[in-house]
Amino acid sequence: MINIKLASTYLYLLIYILLSSGVILYNKWVLSPKYFNFPFPITLTMIHMGFSGAVAFFLVRVFKVVSPVKMTFEIYATCVVPISAFFASSLWFGNTAFLHISVAFIQMLRALMPVATFIMAVMCGISKPKCDVFLSMWLISVGVVISSYGEIHFNVIGTVYQVIGIFAEALRLVLTQVLLQKKGLTLNPITSLYYIAPCSFVFLFAAWCLLEKTQMQVSQDQNEFNYWIFFSNALCALALNFSIFLVIGRTGAVTIRVAGVVKDWMLRALSTVIFPESTITGLNIIGYGVGF
Repeated sequence: MINIKLASTYLYLLIYILLSSGVILYNKWVLSPKYFNFPFPITLTMIHMGFSGAVAFFLVRVFKVVSPVKMTFEIYATCVVPISAFFASSLWFGNTAFLHISVAFIQMLRALMPVATFIMAVMCGISKPKCDVFLSMWLISVGVVISSYGEIHFNVIGTVYQVIGIFAEALRLVLTQVLLQKKGLTLNPITSLYYIAPCSFVFLFAAWCLLEKTQMQVSQDQNEFNYWIFFSNALCALALNFSIFLVIGRTGAVTIRVAGVVKDWMLRALSTVIFPESTITGLNIIGYGVGF
């Protein structure tokens, strides 16, 4: 007899893996000069945040799917604003890396996330350096170095962007734990988007005005803006956030982390098929194996 609850849990995990992989591949296709050729990562990220914030507003204020939390100006200024800034930075730099390096190599570099999170946690005083943890972090770093050495199309600029994005994401995670939990706030993905997405949009808009506005105007004069591509891309990103909510609600953060490992391996294989330039070498595999 089929266990409906267990089957639905596996279905949610499958949806999460497919959406997470799909969003990454879709972003790469949109941004890459070899494909859709929209080399404006800030603009793409800003579209995601604007769309997610608008949908979250309707879900919270109009349809009342969830209730907003008690948010004061002091909490918003000291918690939401810095978290939003680093969230916007992590997405911005992570998407910029797509312009320079392959999806497979990006996923290998993301093995540094535990290292970055540990370093940020120690700096913020919520973790203490321990010998066993330090050894694990050292092994992960060695694995990433081996993968980088084995990367055929290694690009320094793209690697730097991705590493900065990883550390920005790590700092966002640590700040979320330090600031929001200290204030006793609990945000689910919908209320997180409701508060954080609009603020992230403002940060991205400021960067867009300085770095991409002029280039966008020139590009728009030469090419027609494809609204369907960007709407579907933003919709996929929003669906991914909701799938994370469903998986965590059904299983937990540990299970979604394991599913993320499965997704990483699948994504590397898919990226080599969809993007022929995304070649995986033996050293790449060895390096990721050491890091994992």
